[in-house]
Amino acid sequence: MVLLESQIKLKTSDSAPDFELIGIDDKKHSLNSYKDYQGLLVIFMCNHCPYVKAKFNAINEIHEKFKDKIALVGINSNDPADYPEDSFENMKKIASEKGIKYEYLVDETQEIAKKYGAICTPDPFLFDKDRKLIFHGRIDNAMNPDDTATEKTMIINLERFLAGEKIEKDFDPSIGCSIKWKEQQT
Repeated sequence: MVLLESQIKLKTSDSAPDFELIGIDDKKHSLNSYKDYQGLLVIFMCNHCPYVKAKFNAINEIHEKFKDKIALVGINSNDPADYPEDSFENMKKIASEKGIKYEYLVDETQEIAKKYGAICTPDPFLFDKDRKLIFHGRIDNAMNPDDTATEKTMIINLERFLAGEKIEKDFDPSIGCSIKWKEQQT
């Protein structure tokens, strides 16, 4: 396991890169699929990473609390050839086991992760109604899988955003396992 901290590629106010990916519902989803929401939270994640496993409940809480206003989309970009736990079939299984009710998409080519600059799991990106980046970073302040969160960073930022207030920090790095690339990134 290679532990990484998220890094800045997309900058605040940059547009969300478009995508067209298959979800665990076997349907294609694109950026336009979420146009009726006030915001969009894209989280690069997977099935096997202990850092993601520790956040499933927190991500489900975010979805339940904001599902009428914020579209939440999980994207798995890991290479299942080396990590079979991250296969499309296992994505469906994990979604069922963990009660995932938000979109969970597969990025088979890994091009979407590269466009966003995602490097770890989880790696969350929050966009406004115009799909401009307003926050890139952690879900909460529990930075290790065994830690207990004392601050729900993403929930606080979503509440501020929906209230029309400024988010204090536009980048607050997440930490997790590296995305498992098909070939070494250059």
